[in-house]
Amino acid sequence: MPTLLYAFGIRFFFYMDEHEPIHVHVSYGGKKAKIELLPTVRVVYNHGLKEQILKKAVATCENYSEEFIAEWHKRFDD
Repeated sequence: MPTLLYAFGIRFFFYMDEHEPIHVHVSYGGKKAKIELLPTVRVVYNHGLKEQILKKAVATCENYSEEFIAEWHKRFDD
């Protein structure tokens, strides 16, 4: 599972067999969420992250969306 970034104790990562739409997974303290990056940043699911942590994760995805999308294309485009 390639890690893209650690910020605020939150891990942003891809699984090895990802599928579109472009998204990242986040984990913090054993809790997880999935955040879609395109067409806009939005939470797909949240499995236990507190609202404050989820807001930080979404803001980080907004700030790093270009980098995360570029990394997605490097890893998953044929």
